[in-house]
Amino acid sequence: MGIHCRLSTILGEKRLKVADVVRGSGLARDTVRNLFYDKTRRVDYDVLEKLCAFLECGLEDILVYTKKDR
Repeated sequence: MGIHCRLSTILGEKRLKVADVVRGSGLARDTVRNLFYDKTRRVDYDVLEKLCAFLECGLEDILVYTKKDR
C-alpha cells in the first residue's frame, strides 16, 4: 500500500535493462536499481524528470498511489 514505483514494469514492457536506463538518463546505477526494486523511500525531482524524459512517459506512469487500508 502507499506509493509504489512501476519502473520494473515499464522496463519490462519496453524491453529495457537497468543498464540502458543508467546509460540513457545519466542517473546513478544504485538510484535506478533501488527504483527498479521499489526500495526507495524518497525520490528527487531531478531523478523523476530524467526518468520521464528517457522513458518518454509521465510521472503517473512511474509512480502509483494505492490507498492504505486502516
